[in-house]
Amino acid sequence: MSKADNDQAILSPWDTHNQNLVALVHPPNWENPKPASTYNLVVIGAGTAGLVCAAGAAGLGAKVALIERHLMGGDCLNVGCVPSKALIRAARAAAAVRDAGEFGVIIPDGVKIDFGQAMERMRRLRASIAPHDSVKRFSDMGIDVFIGDGRFVDTHSVEVAGERLSFKKAVIATGARAAAPPIDGLDTVSYLTNENIFSLTELPKRLAVIGAGPIGCEMAQAFARFGSEVLLVETAHGILPREDADASGIVLESMLKDGVKLLCCGKALKLAKDANDKIRLTVESHGKNYDEVVDRLLVAVGRAPNVENLGLEDADVAYTRKGVQVNNRLQTTNTDIYAAGDICSPYQFTHAADFMARIVIRNALFFGRASTDDLVIPWCTYTEPEIAHVGLYEKQAQEKGIEIDTFTRELSDVDRSILEGHTNGLVRVHVRKGTDKIVGATIVASNAGDMISEINLAMTHKLGLKHIANTIHPYPTQAEAIRQIGDAYNRTRLTPLAKSIFSRLMAWRR
Repeated sequence: MSKADNDQAILSPWDTHNQNLVALVHPPNWENPKPASTYNLVVIGAGTAGLVCAAGAAGLGAKVALIERHLMGGDCLNVGCVPSKALIRAARAAAAVRDAGEFGVIIPDGVKIDFGQAMERMRRLRASIAPHDSVKRFSDMGIDVFIGDGRFVDTHSVEVAGERLSFKKAVIATGARAAAPPIDGLDTVSYLTNENIFSLTELPKRLAVIGAGPIGCEMAQAFARFGSEVLLVETAHGILPREDADASGIVLESMLKDGVKLLCCGKALKLAKDANDKIRLTVESHGKNYDEVVDRLLVAVGRAPNVENLGLEDADVAYTRKGVQVNNRLQTTNTDIYAAGDICSPYQFTHAADFMARIVIRNALFFGRASTDDLVIPWCTYTEPEIAHVGLYEKQAQEKGIEIDTFTRELSDVDRSILEGHTNGLVRVHVRKGTDKIVGATIVASNAGDMISEINLAMTHKLGLKHIANTIHPYPTQAEAIRQIGDAYNRTRLTPLAKSIFSRLMAWRR
């Protein structure tokens, strides 16, 4: 299959929106430029990390080459953040209409969902965002954009489309892809991943999702809200096993309300093609055997770094099945070659790739010593409610021998949450014991991804809960819960002795 055919297979249907997208991020008539004699920086991979590296370096006057074999914008634009959040927003709209009755808003004919229209909206919006990541935009920055497979031929040169590019420094930013886990019978059935689920045009009547991590939970809930009967299969107990148990429990309650059926602690999972060309799934969950036939299957577990066919051995770059090996300055074992993003990071988020790329620019071009150790990386799962986290979990603090105090504010005690009808959430902050220094936080709320940034700002700039308590927040907002956490910390400073002294002082002044 040619790359053009592969583009169309992933970005189907081949309608105007997807044609516009490909014309921007992998123009079929693009002619690669004549290579410069030497580049300050050659970047392989035009996902988030690669684009930020290329744009930042070019903006500082470097001569830059950017190589992409597939679609500019990488997973985030084409098969990740952008299409998934468009789909989730449509599903939230469906749920809002479904639940409108509790606000006194009556929908006489109930909820009618046009899944095809929701997917068309996603494709249209994705294409409208694509100019930011387009070949033309980066070419206009003075960057030499090469479409083709980039491969190192020695420690300081890369070959692409028959041309050799010499460099002083290089960046590997080839990302990762969905990987198929070892499930009995998976190779006998047709299944979806994040790379092709957004090509659906018809809503599956019954959908099975394997993996209750972030992607699995987001898609399971979204499709349930559209009207699919969803089975969510997970080998661990509950969902989002990495997250705070109370937090993931709140999200699970919401997903069950939306109709998702969870088969957790799953054992002996097997897949087979049904006689009617559907998918038969058998699994044991909590001692009960399930034999289910579904229309479509989404596999949402496992990622594999894109290290193949890059000539890493010829470049003296060490790698494993987990990706390219780097130090905390993002140098590979070839000190003139760096890596950034999913190819080398345990934090496979767009925003993490962005800030890793900024470290690469400083270190590769300006002899800097910026370190990933200094990054404070938050993340968010965009279920309803959202669950966002930054820093350490309580269990991690215990494993590291860090004694902590924990402060929790339930959204059921926050005025704005009560008025919005979004009381199923919390704000939980961990601080070093006896201090206000924040070491971690989890937020569960409808807009937790926005709210976590206040905690992240405080941690990044070493501002404690006292500073948050002294910051005026608008009333009424859900973010006021964060300020109330600060108040809760301040109350711990009023010891019995201090309270006794103040009481006597007040009595004396009466």
